[in-house]
Amino acid sequence: MTDPLFDLEGRTILITGAGGAIGSTVARALVDRGARVAVQDISAEKLESIGVGLPIVADLSDAAVAGQVVRDAHAALGGLDVLINSAGTNRRKPIGDVSAEDFDAIVAVNLRALYFASQAAHPLMAAAGGGSIVNLSSLSARFSFNTISVYSATKAGVSSLTRSCAREWARDRVRVNCLEPFVIKTEFTRPLWGEEHRQRWFDDVTPMGRLGSPEELVGAVVFLASDASSWMTGQSLVIDGGLTAGADWDSYAD
Repeated sequence: MTDPLFDLEGRTILITGAGGAIGSTVARALVDRGARVAVQDISAEKLESIGVGLPIVADLSDAAVAGQVVRDAHAALGGLDVLINSAGTNRRKPIGDVSAEDFDAIVAVNLRALYFASQAAHPLMAAAGGGSIVNLSSLSARFSFNTISVYSATKAGVSSLTRSCAREWARDRVRVNCLEPFVIKTEFTRPLWGEEHRQRWFDDVTPMGRLGSPEELVGAVVFLASDASSWMTGQSLVIDGGLTAGADWDSYAD
């Protein structure tokens, strides 16, 4: 029997970027828990492959579209209890090679779309008595690797924006929190871990000895989307296999 604090039965939820490994995993998990879910992605094919949820095909790099997707989901679902901002993109280049077009493309999806989707969700949630916004940030908000300077900057922006929205909207009972995972093993992150020596480094430096999986974010999302986190807002949950607790340097002792 589901603990009533974690109950999502009948909750109306929009997940952006649902065609990715994390978004699709979360979408299926929330539907399994009884939620009514709308799933957005730029790719109709990816949305079809998820197999659950009301599909909304849209390009969130347009700020007006980001807000409209929220309003469309609200209308189609008959409400919007939870917004999960999961959409993200990247172009991995050294700082000296990043063009203005690269910069704008990453910021448009990772930060601007999230901003205007949240802006659109707030009055809808406030009018209904409250809601929860869950932002997908990254541990790269705190430190970075080579070739992801713009991505890292946008994720730092997401974590900061989470606090700003939480502060402004707390009296409206609209809670805003974010996840800051370390590298989750997906196709999106393959350029970081795909080569054997890189995989070995990640395994060695992470105290739990491995990278995370999309499934290992589900529990945190359920917590933030449900009444279990009803007095929690403006927080960043780090999910990192123990990395920020201290790297496992013992593996290099020999």
